[in-house]
Formats: sequence, structure tokens, C-alpha cells
Amino acid sequence: MTSEDLYPVSRLAAAQEATAKAGLDALLLTPGPDLRYVSGYQALPLERLTCLVVPAAGEPYMMVPRLELPAAQASPASRLGLEFVAWDETDDPYEIAARRLGSVAQVGLADRMWAMASLAFRAAMPGTEQVLAGTVLRELRMRKSAAEVEALREAGEAIDAVHRQVPGFLRAGRTEREVGRDIADAILAAGHETVDFVIVASGPNGASPHHELSDRVIQAGEPVVVDIGGQLHNGYCSDSTRNYCVGEPPAEYAAYFEVLRRAQDAACEAVRPGVSCESVDAAAREVITEAGFGEKFIHRTGHGIGIETHEEPYIVAGNGELMEPGFAFSVEPGIYLAGSHGARIEDILVCTDSGGLRLNNTPRDLVII
Repeated sequence: MTSEDLYPVSRLAAAQEATAKAGLDALLLTPGPDLRYVSGYQALPLERLTCLVVPAAGEPYMMVPRLELPAAQASPASRLGLEFVAWDETDDPYEIAARRLGSVAQVGLADRMWAMASLAFRAAMPGTEQVLAGTVLRELRMRKSAAEVEALREAGEAIDAVHRQVPGFLRAGRTEREVGRDIADAILAAGHETVDFVIVASGPNGASPHHELSDRVIQAGEPVVVDIGGQLHNGYCSDSTRNYCVGEPPAEYAAYFEVLRRAQDAACEAVRPGVSCESVDAAAREVITEAGFGEKFIHRTGHGIGIETHEEPYIVAGNGELMEPGFAFSVEPGIYLAGSHGARIEDILVCTDSGGLRLNNTPRDLVII
């Protein structure tokens, strides 16, 4: 799988067409996932402006600081036939971009654009309304190509390989931070370019879904939630949660963990084209609520994933968007008992013509160490 497969030159034309269809005059894409998605260029986020300008009509071009020009020309963006507009230290790149665009009514700014850049564009184009480029690009980014699905499958296999090693890292007497360091090293060794997050939540910390690593010492008989993910060299992300226990788990925990298993299975089985995102959330929530733990499931069932760990579509009540083949997202219901423990089971799924395909394949049972 090559860069051309994951970041095809056709994306730029698709983004331009979507911009015109949305009634915007241009997209302004600074370093971040939107720029990488459209151009393949993983530009450094610097105070000096790098910006892909995609007008609804006319030729796109890339604004780059002169000292970054070689990097931009060596990137996958060079395949797009773009003009690279290099600016010098004494230039105002925002004014240059504004002059080239001319009088425009509405532009879409990259969702992750720094405030300093968005405000500078506002000053350079005071009569232009700014909206999020995500309103245009979401329609493209949500629908993963076969190459993107393959990249996510590769990411899933890489993070599965790490979860298989976790039992060797966990034992009573070690701190969460010590275990987390071992996991982070394993994430990189498994083929990730970056470690995006490592959650090792032992005992009562398991009731905090986004617990940060701490110096808490793991005790015998304690459940541990391990939620880990990173980004591969190609830009696509992994994310998976499994549950471990150092010795036999408390009876209460074992009972609700089985509820959680059924809830996650129910949500995964609900995935197919034409069903709403909120109905997948409801499938998990119904099982947990019927078992009496509804108030302990305190977050959405899932999030989209691709070149960002969290992107659209979101699997949550109120999202009536209908699933289509190519949607990729997590299914991760959880049950959290404050002060005691918690559990979450998470897989990445892709919606296919025939249903949901799991991209994580390590056992979902509680692993007793």
C-alpha cells in the first residue's frame, strides 16, 4: 500500500468540488489532519504560515515559508501539480493569500487551524465570513476507501499485538506509570510512529474513562482498564481497550463485565448500512440499562477514526446519520462504578455491505493474570 493509494491526487479535485457545492469560495487548510487528508503533506505546525488554498473555482496553491519549500516539494503534495507560493521572512503571507483570492464572501478554515492563523486571516479578509472546513470535508473523510480500510486494519493488528503483551507487564506491586512506559515502548515496537495515548487505570481509577497514568501501585485482585492507541507512519490510527485483573476479580465486577460483553456484542451486531449511528449507541445502552447500570454508562458508544483518533461519525444519541459502507468507528461501551472500579470494551469496526467488520481481534474476555 503506497502513499498514492492512501492520499490519491483525486482528493484535491473532490475537495474543490465539495467546496463549490457547499457554496464556499475557498478552503484554507493549515497543518493538521485536513491538510494531510487532502494533500498527503504532514506539514510541521509552525508560527510561519503553511496553507493549502483550495478555491471553489480556479487553481489551488500552497503557501509555504521559503525555508519549508524543500520539505513541501518532497512531500506527497508534489504529485498534485500545485503551485508552491514561497514567502519570505519580511512578507505577510496572509495578505498574499488574501490578494490572490480577491473578494470572497465565505471561506472554510481547517478545523484544527490555530487561533493566531484564523485571526490573521480575518484581519486580512475583514469582509469574509469564516466557517469550518469540516462542514465540507466531513463528507469525504467519513467514507473510507479500500486503501484506508486496509490502513486501519494494519493499525488494528499493530495495537492487538501490544494487547497480547500486556499480561507480561501487569502485576501487583508495579505502578500504572511503570506499566504505561512498557506499553508505550511496545506500541512503537509494533510499528506505530507515535504513541497517542496510554491509559492504565487500576482499581478505582478504572471508573474514570480518560484516567491519566499515575504512580498508584496496582494491588492484587484489582481490575485494570487498558486503553491504548497510536498513529502509524501512514497517518492512520489505532485504538483498542481491553480489561485485565491481577488475580480473581471481585464478584460484583465479574457480574457487570458480562453485561458489558453482551452490550458491546449487541452494538457490533447492530452495524449495517442504512441504520442510524444513534441506533448503534442505543443497542449497547439498552443492554446496560436493562441490567441496572444505565447511569454508569456515562459517554457515547463510539467515535469515528481515520487520520484522527476521534473524527466523524460519532456513535451517540441524537446522531441520526445513516451508516454507509466505509464508515469506520469505535464501539466502546463502558460501566463505571465511582470509587470501586470500571470496565470498557473497545473495537474499531468498519461498516461493510453485509454488516460490521471488527478490525481488533484479541479476546474480549476479562484476562486474569
